[in-house]
Amino acid sequence: MEYRPLGRTGVMVSSLCLGVMNFGGVTNTEDSIAMIDRAIDAGINFIDTANVYNAGESEVVLGKALKANGKRDSIVLATKVNGVVGEGQNDRGISRYHIMKACEDSLRRLQTDHIDLYQLHRPSATIPQDETLRALDDLVRAGKVRYIGSSTFPAWMVMEGLATSERQNLERYVTEQPPYNLLDRRIENELVPLCLKYGIAIIPWSPLAGGILAGRYNANGSAAGHFPDGSRAQRVGGAFQDRVTERGIEVAQQFGEMARERGMTASQYGLLWCKDQPAITSPIIGPRTMSHLEDALVIADKHLDDADRTLLDDLVHPGTAVADFHNSNDWMKARVR
Repeated sequence: MEYRPLGRTGVMVSSLCLGVMNFGGVTNTEDSIAMIDRAIDAGINFIDTANVYNAGESEVVLGKALKANGKRDSIVLATKVNGVVGEGQNDRGISRYHIMKACEDSLRRLQTDHIDLYQLHRPSATIPQDETLRALDDLVRAGKVRYIGSSTFPAWMVMEGLATSERQNLERYVTEQPPYNLLDRRIENELVPLCLKYGIAIIPWSPLAGGILAGRYNANGSAAGHFPDGSRAQRVGGAFQDRVTERGIEVAQQFGEMARERGMTASQYGLLWCKDQPAITSPIIGPRTMSHLEDALVIADKHLDDADRTLLDDLVHPGTAVADFHNSNDWMKARVR
């Protein structure tokens, strides 16, 4: 397993991050714990979840696993706050009021006394960043959080956060977690240069484009509204379905051929491309089964050939998109059809 610096923190994390969004949901508790143990045994020391995943059960299962295997202190544990967790008007968002309570709830579910990386799951269009950053700074000073990060923020808001932190002497974002894969490369225009300049680690979600790059979708079925059983497009619909485009499937088919020529599965090749892009620290893998996890672990210490970069740039030009993985973001106005 390769290890990389988490931005400018000095902390070293595995080049793959285990995302446990499925755990405690479509993946049952027993299988989830087995996969967490397998990932740690393979060298993964970076695990990401969120308080809203499966109504908190993802955090519960992760906490059980780390309690049972005794590996909590060797794991960089990341979770997120923002989404709706109750029926009250303040059971959501990134106000100080909600962040303080949500952190305590996550600590309890995770059975730990601190969170290594506490991330804002989405930005707020109305809450000033000094309100949010002051709350996060207080959590760090209290020893309940080690580092803070953002997720799916526009580049200008990341920069605003850095400026606010410097001006008010508050903890700064050390990571950003955006959607990023070969089918949607738009973060390369502004976010990637920003993160490179200011030492912010990028930990992408959906590196396999929700399974499109893995070859799970075909044009005829998707055009007719028929999606693979178990896929998020089939189970959840909405934004997940809208990300499946005809052009994205065409690219994925060509991509799959290239992967087979190189002796890899399409999912391995897609993950490898994302892992070895500039500024990327650790893409988040989101396995649903042990076979998904084993498939991903194969590329942990492999590297993308330089010659392949140009070929893949020809498939999807840098900075562009053929599928829309920002389509659940209020701030993103451009849409990919």
